[in-house]
Amino acid sequence: MPKKSLFLIDATAFCYRAFYALKALSTSGGQMTNAVYGFINILNKILKEQQPDYLVCCFDLSRVTFRQKKFAQYKMQRPAMPDGLVSQIPLIKEVVAAYGVPIFEKEGFEADDLIAALAKDAAAKSLAVTIVSSDKDILQLVDEHISVFSPYKDSGLLYGAAKVKERFGVAPIQVVDIIALTGDVADNIPGVPGIGDKTAQKLIQEF
Repeated sequence: MPKKSLFLIDATAFCYRAFYALKALSTSGGQMTNAVYGFINILNKILKEQQPDYLVCCFDLSRVTFRQKKFAQYKMQRPAMPDGLVSQIPLIKEVVAAYGVPIFEKEGFEADDLIAALAKDAAAKSLAVTIVSSDKDILQLVDEHISVFSPYKDSGLLYGAAKVKERFGVAPIQVVDIIALTGDVADNIPGVPGIGDKTAQKLIQEF
């Protein structure tokens, strides 16, 4: 009997993507709707093409999380969410709720943190978990029960353990070591000076 499937969506990331991908969409009253429209398209695509048994959307609540307490410069270079997107987040959540899709969010944590916790818990209960995200950090969660689906290229790209190793040269559990060595510009995380992807792979494989 095939396992039930659970899809976990990094909803905040999709909101940003839709907002910047689509321009000049608004109501007659001036309310911007480009992110709402783009997000609905992504959600419909997943529902139609993947047909998951269960689906959850995870959102960030604020930029302040436990990570800033550990490293004050974390994501410091990123600008605040634009007002045009801020005004659309409640509308997007209304749409998600209307679809009957649960929303998970928690103060002090990112959507990724909630996704990781839900993925591990669901995998332990023998569900086939697919995380819908294009964030490379999330690939460290991939195992025999958890995969990552990036929906943006054509029919999408599905990461299992073999695909992660093809991209990074290491097992999924070692992706965190790659990022620790090379750093992560997107999150303003410094790496070891002079170490890029290939050197990091070689060091991890050797030691």
